Amino acid sequence: MAAQLPDDFKCPISLEVMSDPVILSSGHSFDRSSIQRWLDTGHRTCPITKLPLPEPPFLIPNHALRSLISNYSRLSQPAAAAAESQALVSSLTSPASSLSTKIESLCQLNKLMRGNSGLRRRLTESGVVSAVLGCVDSEHHPSLQLKALSFLLSLSLDDDSKVGLVAEGAIGPIIAALVGGSPDCRAVAATLLTSLAVVEVNKATIGSYPGAIRALVFLLRDGKGRERKEAATALWAMCSFPDNRRRAVDSGAVPIVIRIADMGLERAVGLLGLLAKCREGRQEMVKCDGVVEILVAILKKGSSRSVQYALSTLNSLWSCSDRLCSEATIQEVLEICKGLLEDDNEKIRRSASALIQALKREQ
Repeated sequence: MAAQLPDDFKCPISLEVMSDPVILSSGHSFDRSSIQRWLDTGHRTCPITKLPLPEPPFLIPNHALRSLISNYSRLSQPAAAAAESQALVSSLTSPASSLSTKIESLCQLNKLMRGNSGLRRRLTESGVVSAVLGCVDSEHHPSLQLKALSFLLSLSLDDDSKVGLVAEGAIGPIIAALVGGSPDCRAVAATLLTSLAVVEVNKATIGSYPGAIRALVFLLRDGKGRERKEAATALWAMCSFPDNRRRAVDSGAVPIVIRIADMGLERAVGLLGLLAKCREGRQEMVKCDGVVEILVAILKKGSSRSVQYALSTLNSLWSCSDRLCSEATIQEVLEICKGLLEDDNEKIRRSASALIQALKREQ
């Protein structure tokens, strides 16, 4: 940035743009850190005029110059970022670019996009997405695939770009990475689906794509650590759309989600609550041994949000199976719910009260 700014903005000592300009009695301005080092080494003359300075030397803040530098930098950054991004896009799309060049171009583009929503939109409209999707398909080059997925994730931070990415055909390559990528690629691919699913219309589009929900369910089943967490979050985001709940159930999600919920993953408990909202989900849950015991354990020891999800699931389940309604189970859940009536969370209090009323009707 220093080379793009006027020379008057540069410190005569360091030749770098001044961050804290001060004025000497000679009338010349310097960056505070540079002139302070000059004075600390015993100099008592102006570095430019060589005239003596008063004792002690006065360093007067140059507020006007500091404001000029700040305003000029702010105005010049968008144009500079646009020019740099165009060069990086050209490098990325060139058939002659090497693998390492493409990876570096994606890294630099990611840095430029941080906090720059205007640049994200311009890049989405520039035609670069198709080239990046080609990199996502590079399953034999995990580093390139990961950088490409990270680039798309950065683009997806803009709501307009979320719709644009889906329209550009991003779902297919993302699902392919979700299935066949490295662990890091699978985790980022799942995160990207979560980001895209923020837009309601994308939930339906992604969910109807062949194998999309099934791939997330399999990642939840087979993934480790971050992969499993991101898969649960993506499914939770997708299953706020009713049709996707049935798709998840058809993909065998229910017993997997119950097992993961029992391991304490909060998003899995939330996903269980969403799946319990559809008839097919409830039917599968009552076939699984121990589901009520798992939910009761969450009520006793889970986080506030997990307790809320568990109450929602129990409210959905209780009326659909006599097998769940044993006297012992009812009494235990009743006692827990009575205690939750004093909880600080209003949603928990309401859900606990609703469940108490449902249980009393069963007695």
